[in-house]
Amino acid sequence: MGTIKLIALDMDGTLLNDRQEISSENAKWIHRALDAGVTVCFATGRGFPSALPYAEQLKLDTPMITVNGGEIWKRPHVLHKRTLMSASTLKRLHQEALKYPECWYWAYSTMGIYNKEQWIEPAGDYEHHHWLKFGYHTEDAATREAILRETSSWGGLEITNSSPWNLEMNPEGVSKASAIRELCSLLGIDMSQVAAMGDSLNDIAMIREVGLGVAMGNAQEEVKAVADVVTVNHNEDAVAHVIREYVLKG
Repeated sequence: MGTIKLIALDMDGTLLNDRQEISSENAKWIHRALDAGVTVCFATGRGFPSALPYAEQLKLDTPMITVNGGEIWKRPHVLHKRTLMSASTLKRLHQEALKYPECWYWAYSTMGIYNKEQWIEPAGDYEHHHWLKFGYHTEDAATREAILRETSSWGGLEITNSSPWNLEMNPEGVSKASAIRELCSLLGIDMSQVAAMGDSLNDIAMIREVGLGVAMGNAQEEVKAVADVVTVNHNEDAVAHVIREYVLKG
């Protein structure tokens, strides 16, 4: 691990506590990192509109990675790169969801987020949207496994999750790791100079590829298995702990 110059933060289950808040301790140490010349970047499965208020709360004018790497922002509101999912793929994913009445689903487009209760109008008008990501949520393991088995057979998808009960689909090759690599080239730094923190399968690629990969204490076991460090729970100021003990120590 070289000197850390970029910190990539997952949000839900990592930076945010169970009340969807950034603790004062996490905020304090993020600003200490910024003051030390370290770039702090969100790397989230969320879309830009739901990540932005937290960036504004922290007064961040730094890059953002949203929808699992589908969008890379040089700074808030300044888009660097966007990778779209084809309308035909989105249609196929949606039709798969409709096979399972108990399954909740959602989709991100460049104009907003749609879900089972509020789908596009008219319902089959896929071509008039610029799609980014599709997701399924069900607590029924057999349903999840059936969807995973079917969609994995198609090819062309990056399949992860942001909780043990969901599946998230991005175009193949799109990940938080691919977005961080792009940011590193923009910033003139190496992946070895990045610390990444997360808790779910959509964090595995970045945790594996950066210089310091950190899993939360509440992370899924597969994430802990690839991390360099397993830290405390996200409700225990985990981001502050990592910045203090690993990024700024000494």
